[in-house]
Amino acid sequence: MPRKKAPASRIEPSFEKGRSKPAARAVADERVAGKSPGPAKRRRKSSPKTRKARSRTGRGRFGTALRGLVYWSFVLAIWGGVAIAGVVAYYGARMPSAATWSIPDRPPNVKIVSVRGDIMANRGATGGEALLLGDMSPYIPEAVIAIEDRRFYSHFGVDPIGLARAMLANVMAGRMVQGGSTLTQQLAKNLFLSPERTIERKVQEVLLALWLEHKFAKDQILEMYLNRVFFGSGAYGVEAASRRYFRKPARDVTLAEAALLAGLLKAPSRLSPARNPKGAEERAQLVLAAMRETGSITDREITTALTSPQVRAKSYWTGSENYVADLVMKRLQDLIGPVTEDLVVDTTIDFHLQREAEKAIRASLDADGAKLDVSQGALVSVDGTGAVRALVGGREYATSQFDRASEARRQPGSAFKPFVYAAALEQGRTPLSVRNDAPVKIGKWTPENYDGKYRGEVTLSDALTHSLNTVAAQLVMEVGPKTVVKTARRLGIEADMKANASIALGTSEVTLMELTAAYAPFMNGGYKATPHVIRRVSTQDGKVLYENTYDNPPGVIDPSVAAMMNHMLVRVVEEGTGRNARLDGWMAAGKTGTSQSFRDALFVGYTANLATGVWFGNDDGAPMKKVTGGGLPAKTWHGFMQAAHAGLPVTGLPVAGPLPPVSIEGVSQPDPGGTANDPMADLVRDLVPVPVSRDATGATGTRNGSSPAPPADVGVATPQPGALPEAGKRTTLLDILMGN
Repeated sequence: MPRKKAPASRIEPSFEKGRSKPAARAVADERVAGKSPGPAKRRRKSSPKTRKARSRTGRGRFGTALRGLVYWSFVLAIWGGVAIAGVVAYYGARMPSAATWSIPDRPPNVKIVSVRGDIMANRGATGGEALLLGDMSPYIPEAVIAIEDRRFYSHFGVDPIGLARAMLANVMAGRMVQGGSTLTQQLAKNLFLSPERTIERKVQEVLLALWLEHKFAKDQILEMYLNRVFFGSGAYGVEAASRRYFRKPARDVTLAEAALLAGLLKAPSRLSPARNPKGAEERAQLVLAAMRETGSITDREITTALTSPQVRAKSYWTGSENYVADLVMKRLQDLIGPVTEDLVVDTTIDFHLQREAEKAIRASLDADGAKLDVSQGALVSVDGTGAVRALVGGREYATSQFDRASEARRQPGSAFKPFVYAAALEQGRTPLSVRNDAPVKIGKWTPENYDGKYRGEVTLSDALTHSLNTVAAQLVMEVGPKTVVKTARRLGIEADMKANASIALGTSEVTLMELTAAYAPFMNGGYKATPHVIRRVSTQDGKVLYENTYDNPPGVIDPSVAAMMNHMLVRVVEEGTGRNARLDGWMAAGKTGTSQSFRDALFVGYTANLATGVWFGNDDGAPMKKVTGGGLPAKTWHGFMQAAHAGLPVTGLPVAGPLPPVSIEGVSQPDPGGTANDPMADLVRDLVPVPVSRDATGATGTRNGSSPAPPADVGVATPQPGALPEAGKRTTLLDILMGN
């Protein structure tokens, strides 16, 4: 058969202009003929022109791909921008009109200060007052800017560079390690938005940040941020945080402390030095490094800061002044209504006395609490007007915030007896009236003396000095339990009291504050001393909303009765159950009290300047190890009162001569039958105390008519003519009658 002709060779299309080159045809021919030269052979036969052509072809393809990538990236960017603009427009339309936007008011703060203007506490949702940028330590804003927003003063509310850096860091780490929000965005979130993380919230945050930057200067934004941001442990704003962690104002914060505060902003609850001091310290070191990078501080300053002692804050607000602050907040609304703006509350507290009171309670518990099974103590001290000068509600406020001075109701024991004796004196008896100390049976009740002994015939003064239960029970039955209740209520006891025979031994529960204030009429000449801690309430700009002077208290007990009570209670301290309370150089009066099974132990006493009550016991009512009012409470009372009177001019409990009696509503007329065996009753009744006071100019004075002037400041009284002999020397009723 004739051989078929081989088909003509196929010519492949080429991107080169003109005809196919020989080399290309040769390769094609070889491919058709079944010849396949190896790689080495092909390289040997490739000409420089061929290699150059191939290079141009590769670059052309890469250039085409690059141009396509740029084109489509540009297209995608446009559409992405359109999409973002749409999202912003959508969520922006859901927001109120920008014309209605305004900065919400900061929650009101109540600044509580002592009688001398010392800040004791801040109360409110923020825990501290707002400060101007210039009133805080310059280290604080520098530290915050360095760690949170370095370009704060150059961006427009949103920082694209910082956002890109944060995104890159998060991608590299595979988790969220940095945030891209500026301080302005954080402020917008804190002011206006809820904490959830949604696209809508983020869009609104950006829009609000742009509005803030347009509306306010940078320093104003930074100031608002530092006054509102959360620093952990209930502290909002730098003032609250510095007082919470360092117990100092923000203006006194050091570099190391500022770094710690700035470090808290990342995770305030987790890094709070109250719960994680190590983590807070490590974070503070990162802040210091950031400040060095920004040039805010030098290496020398860093070295000094790193050698500063580590901050170890308590887990709760600490200091006994917080008991006072809580009491102020409980009573504030009753005086002025709801708190709607920043307020300043001037209290009656003397900060020096407050510290001494806290020290006395803690020292006693630290020394004897464990061995005597005593876990808690309380102290309250008032002046002759009832102004509370010191109040300690417990051993440690950080451990327990329950105020045992003003809230706890406990049996006062024999510390209630002065009201029994006062009721008896009002009916005509005197300290020299005689009663028989012997077993007594009242119904099914048979009171016994503490020591189990009986002394036969004794005067009322002797009976009170040695706290004889049998005589107190007799007096209650003579004057009537209801009369005793009325007398105690007139003097200041507001708690419910059961009008029965056992009231003689203090079985009705009272608070330490009201019991102490009820002793004050004995020291001030017979006038009621209503306990109060708030002296004035005013706004930040000085507008007075409430002011309390207590300059016209009512008479609640005849001055002659007060005089007789003074001398009997002085004997209690000088030679009776309260000997541990004796003061060096000062005349003191008081009474011990111990409840059944040693569950409560008290001592309440006074000088011409202060009436102070001290209580020890356990919150669960567990018995102590034979702790009596003449033991631990009297010793603690002595320690506090000795410190309170240090350096003051000595003033005896004032007694001088006859003044017209004060008419007191509800007091029974003297019973002639009650004084049949007491020929000196008329002489004793003429002895009345003259209260000493200080007027607005600081001068001292005496009672004018029916308007008393009891002492309002500690240590301002001066001895009066006819006052008792020097303190520390025992004074009997006979000495007074004889003019000695």
